[in-house]
Amino acid sequence: MKLNLSAKKIAVLVFSVIFSGFVFAQTLTENANAGMKASVDRIRTSDEGMAAQEFRRGVQSYYRGAYNEAVLQFEKALSYLPNDNLILDWLGKANYKSGLEGLSLSYWNNALENGYGGLLLANKIEIVQNRRATDVSADAKLSEAGSFSGNYDGNFIFAGPTAILPNSDGTYWVVSTGSNELFLINQNGFISSRVTGPVNGFDRPFDLLRLSGGKILVSESLGDRLALLDKNGHFEKYIGERGRGNGQFVGPQYLATDSNENIFVTDYGNRRVVVFDFEGNALFTFGKKEGAFKGLKGPTGIAIYNDVIYVADDQTGNIVEFDKSGNYIRDLVKQNTFKKPEGLKIWNDALVLCDSNKIFRIDMETGSLSEIAGTGNAPSRCTQAVPDLNGNLVVCDYKASEIYIMSEISELVGGMFVQVESVNADNFPQVTLELRVENRRRNPVVGLLEENFFVTENKNPVSNLKFIGAASNNDYADITFVIDRNVDCELYGEQIDLAVREICSSMANGTVRIVSAGNVPVTEYSGSAQNNSNFTEKALKTKYSTYVPLDLAMRLSANDLINSAKKRSIIYITNGSVTPGAFEHYSLSETAAYLNNNSIGLSVVQLSQKAVDNELNYLIENTQGELYYVYRPQGLSSVIVDIIDNPSGIYQLTYTSNLKTNFGEAYLPVEAEVYLLNRSGRDESGYFAPLE
Repeated sequence: MKLNLSAKKIAVLVFSVIFSGFVFAQTLTENANAGMKASVDRIRTSDEGMAAQEFRRGVQSYYRGAYNEAVLQFEKALSYLPNDNLILDWLGKANYKSGLEGLSLSYWNNALENGYGGLLLANKIEIVQNRRATDVSADAKLSEAGSFSGNYDGNFIFAGPTAILPNSDGTYWVVSTGSNELFLINQNGFISSRVTGPVNGFDRPFDLLRLSGGKILVSESLGDRLALLDKNGHFEKYIGERGRGNGQFVGPQYLATDSNENIFVTDYGNRRVVVFDFEGNALFTFGKKEGAFKGLKGPTGIAIYNDVIYVADDQTGNIVEFDKSGNYIRDLVKQNTFKKPEGLKIWNDALVLCDSNKIFRIDMETGSLSEIAGTGNAPSRCTQAVPDLNGNLVVCDYKASEIYIMSEISELVGGMFVQVESVNADNFPQVTLELRVENRRRNPVVGLLEENFFVTENKNPVSNLKFIGAASNNDYADITFVIDRNVDCELYGEQIDLAVREICSSMANGTVRIVSAGNVPVTEYSGSAQNNSNFTEKALKTKYSTYVPLDLAMRLSANDLINSAKKRSIIYITNGSVTPGAFEHYSLSETAAYLNNNSIGLSVVQLSQKAVDNELNYLIENTQGELYYVYRPQGLSSVIVDIIDNPSGIYQLTYTSNLKTNFGEAYLPVEAEVYLLNRSGRDESGYFAPLE
């Protein structure tokens, strides 16, 4: 795996619970964090010995991804030692990974009431409970989690940042207007690359936009043109020129794209918006006076949501709404609402706007607004606030030459959600540790580096800690197609064939599985994507049915993906209908939790143009999924790109253990802490070395 990481390190507390199948029990601590307790130097009872054996099997099953098997083994262990805290903790973990979060909370609360786990377990319970509840207010206030200054100890770093573009690996491209460049900065503030444009350089770059295929478009406000770069920042060509005709500018500023990948540019000097197709051909302009609309006076920020266009105007102090053809709809907010509105972005289904030293959230239906962040009373000109992959808003302050990372206060106080996903000790004392890092809302935390991690065993730092990689940098994915065998889909054989063939043809690497979602879900294929160039749904053995238990089809699909590539997804091909009883075995929330807790996305390819049923919308919205129409103009080849571009908070590290294994019978505790800017998180787990 490839990767990127960053941060400080802080040690963590850990339980010291040791199992032994040896003749004599090992010393087990008698504090509240102990698991199975036993006196020193006494022979284990038969129940303790049986519990230890089942517990060991359960831990090994858990790390193999066999969570149902692990649950059964932990339950057996608990039958020998009822109410044992360590077993309760692991039962909670196994049920959490199985998507049964209600059960996991029950076990964890039981252990917590017994005095086990302390603040670490209490925080875990709080995070999981909050995820299961309704979302917190969209108007939650943000606070500064960290900042990157253009000057450090008197040394010039950058000047006048105006725009920022998050990357899938956690880095950011930043436009530095004052120094005529773009630079690439990581989560810790380290600049790894600078781009100055073609031979003649940029002429006051202002905004940047990522196009399909990863190319980057940069507006040059004094150059009166757009510069097209490849994904690494190498110049390819110019789009547009100075002038007042179609495809020309005087002071282009902010950029946006619609669902057809048309490019929209605010042309400040000409008081309008200029539109190009995805290849850079001029289409039309809009924003001039029409009817009751007096025309744009100073168009700045622009954002597009569901093909409705929103344009900020710094002369009238409002936001104007247009349709996708540029026809005036309404003033979203009245004039003079803002002092100097600039950058507009979409965040959590709302507009985010910068106005001098303040950041506002604006409801796109009602136009109601709330101030969610500010930069204080110092001279400030915030030009853009961009949501990043870690759930923050990244704010560019042109006047202060500062970049601010803004986070919800609950994220700063509660910390990150860190989980030990697996421990591989097959080559003990060499140990490979896999960690999953998320924020409190289940969003992956990306961009971490070796300096962000601190690992201990039984409270003592491990030796030779090395960072292997971050899954966010992987460039391939494993896919499972779930093909709906609902009788309503019987008329869409041609569309099903097209979807599978087109998506598979876009996969250079990765494994493909095909599951038929019929009366009884069945895996019908597993292998290379290239073998499906002539796929036909007529070859599927599963018959069409009036009953499709979609919950079981999703479980079957996810089971094989758990131990597959770190980037993985289910693609459900359906006409959008859900049969009665589709979630009678596992609820919608349990199905979504099972996918989320195992880093599996769900996207839907819709065979018809009717609205999909609410159950599917719920799964799409609550996983890293998207909805695609089978005949959409762009085709389906980008589906895999979208899946690969989804952020992943999985990291792998390796280290040398210094613990004694008791011939593989001892339970070896391991603790991991992650630190990024002003936030931290940790987890405590354990493993067994191979038997000797």
